Amino acid sequence: MPSKWLHDRAVHLAERRLDVVFLWRLIKAIPVAEAAAGQLGKAEADVAVGDLVPLLSDLDHADEGPLADALRPMYIDFLLKHGKDEADG
Repeated sequence: MPSKWLHDRAVHLAERRLDVVFLWRLIKAIPVAEAAAGQLGKAEADVAVGDLVPLLSDLDHADEGPLADALRPMYIDFLLKHGKDEADG
């Protein structure tokens, strides 16, 4: 499955379940994922600022390109652990 699809499904499921723990872990993982995706300047800026607002903006784009691919393991792990709940309706 494409990373965008995994992102959309995982975030939708987390929102439906009100799973703020997963969403917070995802937000905290964004700077590391940016670095892994070769966006070192962006990762450093997010860490240096230490503000939640840029990270929330990054979360809005966490389904795009190399960032989505770097976060892919988180999406897969969450869906494997909780995806059955979604199938149950």
